[in-house]
Amino acid sequence: MEFIETLKKHNCYPLRASKIETLQVNVGYRCNMTCKHCHVEAGPSRSEMMDLDTIKAVIDILAGSDIRLLDITGGAPEFNPHLRFLIEEARTLGCHVMVRSNLTIYSEDGMEDMPLFYRDHGIELVASLPYYQGEVVDRVRGEHAFEKSIRALRTLNNLGFGVDPGGLKLDLVHNPQGMFFPPCQGRMEEEYRRELDRRYGVSFNNLFTLTNMPIGRFRKFLVERNQLDRYMERLRKSFNPAAVEGIMCRYLINVGWDGTLYDCDFNQMIGLSLNDKYPGTVREFDTGILAEREIAVDDHCFGCTAGQGSSCQGAAA
Repeated sequence: MEFIETLKKHNCYPLRASKIETLQVNVGYRCNMTCKHCHVEAGPSRSEMMDLDTIKAVIDILAGSDIRLLDITGGAPEFNPHLRFLIEEARTLGCHVMVRSNLTIYSEDGMEDMPLFYRDHGIELVASLPYYQGEVVDRVRGEHAFEKSIRALRTLNNLGFGVDPGGLKLDLVHNPQGMFFPPCQGRMEEEYRRELDRRYGVSFNNLFTLTNMPIGRFRKFLVERNQLDRYMERLRKSFNPAAVEGIMCRYLINVGWDGTLYDCDFNQMIGLSLNDKYPGTVREFDTGILAEREIAVDDHCFGCTAGQGSSCQGAAA
């Protein structure tokens, strides 16, 4: 495995967790969109969904540990019928709750009040917006996606999200088109902030730039165009040892929709679970053991360590 050999060359192997600051929970793969770069391959036909018993097991982990950041992802998390219960219980425990939203979900029937619910519970929203130009976003996410996203952003701004550094947080996520690496995160944030304000009167707190991972729907895109080997070679050549310190797997544990534990959401999508010597499900969760675990890696991990690095909170280096 080339990634392991690269880590060894830079004295970074085995890769180990530093601590667990975040419990990242994928509550299901169903989504109202089928974005071209989606590593989850989420879409309207996906049926995988976290049930109530597993949700309660997640709450038990939060209640029995000092983890105070709950990062909820999907699919579109809003499709899980127990999402509100999970958020309410986590907030009661004093956790900071982050929800990863595609923005267009608020245009779906029955979802119109979700921004109000998020406001009332002090949720931090991390919203996907691949670019600030409509034709680019629609090409990646589907027709009218950009229009719905801007409408959602204006609604969120009106509710107090993203308008005050000390208020409700609204962060955006940029994914490049195709085989390109994301530009400098700071420079891209300035560009987004200027153009979204000038064109649409929209504001936000932070921009996170993410590298497209060579898994899921993006991998299929590369294979169809005979570009997978070329993209992987670009990732390998761009390996940045400084990015290893900040990658997400060293500071979080990921929970799959069925309660299986993973080092990150990317490992979840390729079925790369924790090493057999560690607790494997939410019902076996042990913070002390997992906080010092050896992380399972594969060659897709080059995506998180290329260039400025790529993690759940954007650039890692």
